[in-house]
Amino acid sequence: METRPKYYGREFHGMLSRECADELLGGADGAYLVRESQRQPGTHTLALRFGHQTLNYRLFYDGKHFVGEKRFETVHDLVTDGLITLYIETKAAEYIAKMTTNPIYEHLGYTSLLKDKMGHRLSRGRTEPRRVTFQREDSKITTSPLVRHSTLKDCPSEKQSSYDKIHNFKVHTFRGPHWCEYCANFMWGLIAQGVHCSDCGLNVHKQCSKLVPSDCQPDLRRIKKVFSCDLTTLVKAHNTTRPMVVDMCIKEIELRGLQSEGLYRVSGFSEHIEDVRLAFDRDGEKADISANVYNDINIIAGALKLYLRDLPIPVITFHVYSRFIQAAKIPNPDTRLEAIHEGLLQLPPAHYETLRYLMMHLKKVTMFEKDNFMNSENLGIVFGPTLMQPPEQNALATLNDMRHQKLIIQLLIEHEDVLF
Repeated sequence: METRPKYYGREFHGMLSRECADELLGGADGAYLVRESQRQPGTHTLALRFGHQTLNYRLFYDGKHFVGEKRFETVHDLVTDGLITLYIETKAAEYIAKMTTNPIYEHLGYTSLLKDKMGHRLSRGRTEPRRVTFQREDSKITTSPLVRHSTLKDCPSEKQSSYDKIHNFKVHTFRGPHWCEYCANFMWGLIAQGVHCSDCGLNVHKQCSKLVPSDCQPDLRRIKKVFSCDLTTLVKAHNTTRPMVVDMCIKEIELRGLQSEGLYRVSGFSEHIEDVRLAFDRDGEKADISANVYNDINIIAGALKLYLRDLPIPVITFHVYSRFIQAAKIPNPDTRLEAIHEGLLQLPPAHYETLRYLMMHLKKVTMFEKDNFMNSENLGIVFGPTLMQPPEQNALATLNDMRHQKLIIQLLIEHEDVLF
């Protein structure tokens, strides 16, 4: 047929009505054809015979054929998968309805073992956020010692936090028969039968993925790089409370760089910073960033800034970004600090712990201001856009927010001992 698109074969029958397609398919289940719509010329429909009726689906092509989320190399494969799905949904509706009623997930050794391991690590390694109140006394911001040193368990209203992480599910094609690790039922279809967590390897039905708890335990063997990796994912994969990049860089800077003039403001050579990034991606915590390899401390400082800047979710997350920006606009100093503290309590634990440790370090940097000429305001200018990024990349909004970003980081450094 001359009008046949090059990506269709003999199944293409040109412009046909629904009635004509139904007649051509002749009542044989599994028979199918592709037709051009009479109502919308240029669009194509898959007519498929199943269950003694002809079903019509709008058919698309973008390099692969699809009618829904799944994409196929050929129309034949699409039909094969569709027939399997239609058969299962028709003949096993009761089976599907009961799939998630008695999940085995909570009883799996995978889950219980890693929960125990994670609970043990968190109990010995995490600093809980503290709820504090602020008041002015002789023009200085102070806190009540009883409140300041309280912990979360002293605050019934405060929800206990943990290093929860949602699974990084992606549609996956399984070779051979496969069973869901949530409900233990068969995953059907020709391709893309379910979803696979690329961080921990959990395989489940797509519908079951909505019920799986946020308890992903990333496998270090699946984490391909350190830089540009989600912060919580990296922390859980390495079994640490903070990213080891942050710990190692800060340790090196405090060892030999606190008196370096323009620390964090002066840039190191970009090629050497890239070398440090590659070393962390390749060697992880075994990366050598000592003075023997990188004598210029600005290279290490630059690598730390690059790591923080390249996080897919910034340290101060997109979720709480606007809360911090609004806090910066509050004129009353006490109320402003209260609002910032409330924002800190909304951060995921790994982000909170990373920010707390970084602010402790930057506070130490300011103690050497007479040597390095870096006060809290200067550091706020440097780290504001690094630690805070708006959810939507709008150049004008980002420019307008810069002074607020600077102020937030400045206040976090100056009041680090009170806010965290």
